[in-house]
Parts: sequence; structure tokens; C-alpha cells
Amino acid sequence: MSEEKHRISGRVYAGIFAVALLSFMGIMTETATNVTYPELSNQFQISLDTTQWITAGYLLMVTIVMGTTAYLLKRVAAKKLQAFAVCAFIIGDVTCALATSFPVLMVGRLVQATATGLATPTMFHLIFTKIPREKLGEMTGLAAMVISLAPALGPTYGGLISTNMSWQMIFWLILPFAFVSLLMGQVFIDSEPVQGSAEPFSYGSFISLAIAMFVWIEALSLIGKYGFVWRFWLMLIAALLLFALFVYLNVHGKSQLVDLSIFRFPAVRFDALTYFNLQFMNIGISLVIPVYAQYVLKANAFVAGLILLPGTIVGAVVSPLAGHIADRHGFQLPVMIGNTLLVAGALLFWACQDYLTPLLLMLFFLVLRTGFNFTFSNTISNASVQVPMENTADVSSIFNMTQQFAGATGVVFLASLMAIFQNRGMGSMATRTYNGGRVDFIIMIVLALITLTISVINYRQQARNK
Repeated sequence: MSEEKHRISGRVYAGIFAVALLSFMGIMTETATNVTYPELSNQFQISLDTTQWITAGYLLMVTIVMGTTAYLLKRVAAKKLQAFAVCAFIIGDVTCALATSFPVLMVGRLVQATATGLATPTMFHLIFTKIPREKLGEMTGLAAMVISLAPALGPTYGGLISTNMSWQMIFWLILPFAFVSLLMGQVFIDSEPVQGSAEPFSYGSFISLAIAMFVWIEALSLIGKYGFVWRFWLMLIAALLLFALFVYLNVHGKSQLVDLSIFRFPAVRFDALTYFNLQFMNIGISLVIPVYAQYVLKANAFVAGLILLPGTIVGAVVSPLAGHIADRHGFQLPVMIGNTLLVAGALLFWACQDYLTPLLLMLFFLVLRTGFNFTFSNTISNASVQVPMENTADVSSIFNMTQQFAGATGVVFLASLMAIFQNRGMGSMATRTYNGGRVDFIIMIVLALITLTISVINYRQQARNK
């Protein structure tokens, strides 16, 4: 009787798959164009610090849209949100495929990002509301795999297509799958009545957060052209003040965009910092490696993207293994293993830079990516068990926004550091990119060490509080 009660229908799985497919496509296209940066820079006659907006702007828009989903999912049926998201993806995808200028390409990317910003939270919403608790870990593990696998597969897919066809085909070939998602979603997602929230949407919080994130990313992008000039520092301070305004409006307004009270738990604060650093390194290095391989090692786009594939596959295998270790021994063990591998991987990039080949880049990324997958999903899982049950949705929402914003920050900061050497350095383009890459590798080491230190402090405090 109990087994019958908790049996999940095929319709539920099909509905979740429909949204997961859209989420996977959206996240994969975040990084699919990373390997085309040299080609796009040449075609549109723009520098790397401008080209990186294709990825950074995408991630930023995803983060902003995610800020609305907690409200939307209370007011709009998931079936309607999925339909709107797929339509946005299709419109953005076609716009990108037909783009003949950088501004048009950028518009298409932002429209596509709207779809991803809606799809990922909707996927988790369906899992949390349709899957019984005893099977929740399995399904959230698969969802985490979608999030971590897709961005690393992007460069391999983009490199294969752009090398053998054209960068426009990156968008054309993925288009039919959007229609598959639309059809399955409209057939299998249950259109149940949604319980409306009495609280109004917090426009003040949303606008201040959106502007703060844009100013932050714009400030970092200035580094590539102008360096650390007064304008950069002014915009950085303005962004921090806008973030402070968001916190004030969110806490003291009539309604909240997100519930920031979860940060009263020290472990959640530490885990949020860890989560930010992990995705900064993951998305940032996924950009740096293909660009470095093409400019310095003279690899083509396909090889540059292929470098990331073994690490991606190993990461897909490691994720459930890390979850199994956490179930048996607690979150600390896989997190510490992962952070140690992250430090080792970052050190290898820096120490062996003079001897780097595509094969060595592949092996070092495999070490780094394995460390990432040991740590990533266990970090958010650890945070979720630190808060009352009614706040677990807030952990999911805030951590999802954090990882997208971290990815945008990682892309723009590491690309801008490389661009400043390309724009202002001495010697050939390969030499200048080499020097910029060295700085990026040092940044990776510093962040990996900081993340390891945070985790040590975090789990020591948790052990003392037990």
C-alpha cells in the first residue's frame, strides 16, 4: 500500500524531463560560444573584454530573471511558465542564428537567458512538489547533474559545430529540441490551480538588485580596456551601495524578493561563499582554457572545446559518488576531498604553464573538475539541512541565483584580466595571452585556497555546535 502511494507516474517524470531539457539547453548555450570568442572578435571587430559579454550578460540576465521566480511560481501555473520560457528560448535562439552584428547577437542571448532563468527554478519546483520525500535525493541529484554537466559540455559542442560548420549552427542545431520540450511540457505538466500570494511583488528590491548586479559586472568589464582606473573603483563602490539598498528594501519593504534570514545561520553564510567561489572557478576556467588553447597553443575551436570533455564526463560520474559518500560519512569528507583537488588542479595550471599542451590542459582540468563535483552539490545540501524545513526553498532560490551571478563574475573578471594583457601587453598575441593566463591561474589558486580555508572553518564550527 505504501509502495502504491509513493509510486510516481510516467507523466510526472515526462513533465520534469521537459523542463530539464529546456534548462539543459539553456545552461549549455551559456558556454557553447566560449570557443568562438576569437572568431567572433575578428568577425565583429571587437576585443575580448567586449566579446565576453555574450556569456557574462547571459548569466547576468539568468540571475535577474531567477529573482522573479519565487513570486511567479506562486501566481502562475508551471505549465504556462514552461510555455513562455520555451517561446523565449526559440525567439532568442533564432535571433542569435540570424545575427549579423554583435548588438543583435547580444539581444538574442539576453532573450534566451530569460528562458533559462525561468526553466531551472521551475524544474526544481516540479521536483519539490511532485516527487515524494524518499525519492527527492535521487531526483535533485539528477537535477544537479544537469546544472553541472551542461556548462562544461557547451564548449565541446560549440567547438565541434563551429569548426566543422559555423558558429551560427550552434543555435540552429539545438532549435528542434526546444519544440520537443514545448510539446512534452504542454502534454505532461499538470496545470493545477496556483495558490496566489497575498504579498505584492517587491519591485524596489528587484530593481535595486538588477541594477547592482549590472553595475558590478560593468565595473569588472572596464578592467579589460582601462585597467583599475578611478572609474572602475567608482562603479564598484556604486554596486556595493546598490546591493546594500537591495538588502534594506528587501528586509524593510512590504514584501520580500528573497528571504535573507537564512544567513543568520553561520554555516549557510560559509556555504554561500563556498558556492560562489566554486561556480566562479568552474565557469571562469571553462572560458579561460578554450581561449588560452586557441591563442597560445594554436588549437582549433574543436580541440579547445574537447579539452573540457573528459573532466565533464568524470564529473558526471563523481557527483552521485560524492553524494553517496556524504550519505554515509557526512558532507565534510567529500567537501574536503573536493577542495583539496581544486587547490591541486589550480596549482598544476600555474606550475606547469611553460609546458602546457592540450593534453595537459585536459588532465589538469579533469583534476579541477573532479574537485568541483565532489564539493558543489554537497555544499548546497549542507546548507539546506542547517535551516528549518520551511526555509529550504529559500536556500534553493538564493543559492541558484548565487551560482549564476558567480559564473558571470568569473567570466567577466578572468576574461578582463586576460584582455588587459592582450590590449596593452608587449609581444605577439600568443605572448600577451600567455601572460594574462598566468594571472588567471594565480587567481584560481588564491580562490581555491580561500575556499578550502572557509570549508575548514565551517565544519569545525558545525562540529563544535553539535
